[in-house]
Amino acid sequence: MSEQNQAMRLKELSLELRHRIVSRHRSGEGYQNIPTVLKVTKNTVTSIILKWKKFGTTKTLPRAGHPAKLSNWGRRVLVSEVSKNPIVTLTELQSSTVEMGEPSRRTTLQHSTYQAFMVEWPDRSHSSVKGT
Repeated sequence: MSEQNQAMRLKELSLELRHRIVSRHRSGEGYQNIPTVLKVTKNTVTSIILKWKKFGTTKTLPRAGHPAKLSNWGRRVLVSEVSKNPIVTLTELQSSTVEMGEPSRRTTLQHSTYQAFMVEWPDRSHSSVKGT
């Protein structure tokens, strides 16, 4: 897979098509004609040209937010492991993520499993019996 295809996200136009839209706009072709020739919507043409005017490029720019702490693969493995053994502890899950090559904090694992199952993990660090 080429680097250009890796950088493209779902439902994005190719870099070449975006360049053709901008070049037609620069040559004086109107907003009404470009969509009919290139088979894209007028809103798409407008947004690409506005982006080009604002940022000076048609490349895909980075989006806001930080990367996920667990990859999709790691999350699926985690959910699978908890499904097989529902009484597994967070410490055991943490050691298995280290073995998988994706070390994670207990809070990350707790949050991920909570999102997957909408179940709250019991706190096993304290005894439930008073006086012990």
